[in-house]
Amino acid sequence: MNIEEARSKTDSELRFDLGNFKKELFDLRFRSSTESSANPSRIRTLRRSIARINTLLHERSSGVRGQQPRA
Repeated sequence: MNIEEARSKTDSELRFDLGNFKKELFDLRFRSSTESSANPSRIRTLRRSIARINTLLHERSSGVRGQQPRA
């Protein structure tokens, strides 16, 4: 997920996506420790997407960059 997609979503949609990304990241990390078939680039993109969402939620809650929190 890129930042433009994330900015167009509401807070509840972002939290839902965040939960899904965290679950998928956990599953990939678990599989990578037991098997060698996990895709390392997917782990990297998931970690970055999680960071983007967390940053955006924090920006909205603190009022940084003039953005208003979305309901």
